[in-house]
Amino acid sequence: MDLVVLIAKDMALGIGGVVSFTTVDYPSHIAAVVFLQGCCWRCGYCHNPHLQMLSARDAILWKDVLGLLKKRVGFIEAVVFSGGEPLVQESLPAAVADVRQIGLLVGLHTAGAVPEMLAAIVPQLDWVGFDVKYVFDEYALVTGVDGSGARARESLRILLDSNVSLEVRITLCEQITAEKLMEIVREISSMGVRALVLQKCRDKNENVVEHSVFSDKLLWEEASTYFDRLCMR
Repeated sequence: MDLVVLIAKDMALGIGGVVSFTTVDYPSHIAAVVFLQGCCWRCGYCHNPHLQMLSARDAILWKDVLGLLKKRVGFIEAVVFSGGEPLVQESLPAAVADVRQIGLLVGLHTAGAVPEMLAAIVPQLDWVGFDVKYVFDEYALVTGVDGSGARARESLRILLDSNVSLEVRITLCEQITAEKLMEIVREISSMGVRALVLQKCRDKNENVVEHSVFSDKLLWEEASTYFDRLCMR
């Protein structure tokens, strides 16, 4: 499967939903989350598969969401754009600018599918949660898309070269063996990642999938030598 970037070509922001209050999506800040539609990858463990396609982009209007966010200023400190993959939407920079204009911090959840878009908006971001899927040269085993690993690597480099606050995390899906995890650890550490979060994966019924890595003390000890901070979520 070739990499196809699904850019929204009109000015409508494809919004799949809004959470007006959260304490877990932006570290140490109370935030709202705007879930954007569209993703050009097809990870088997995706938590929001209903957001993979762009559809009914006028169902939730950005002007209405922005009006809600303006009313929440003082109760929330930040807005996080999540997805889907927010970077596939051409109108994302304008939405980011709108949020900054009302005085809120801007966060982004991304896997780095569109590094060109990330490079354009990273100066306007305050925090990014970046998902590393697999060993970069073998990304298609998880994403189903050839070339996705090169794009993810480029996006991570953009973030590491910027001043943005960054959280790098890995969701331990079934494809990630202990050996592959250590390959990823060595790869991202060599790029300059100093902190890593390992996340438990959930199946389609939202049940936590217990991965052997979490009980492997020797692996944890080895992995921790590559970072200043390694934690589990």
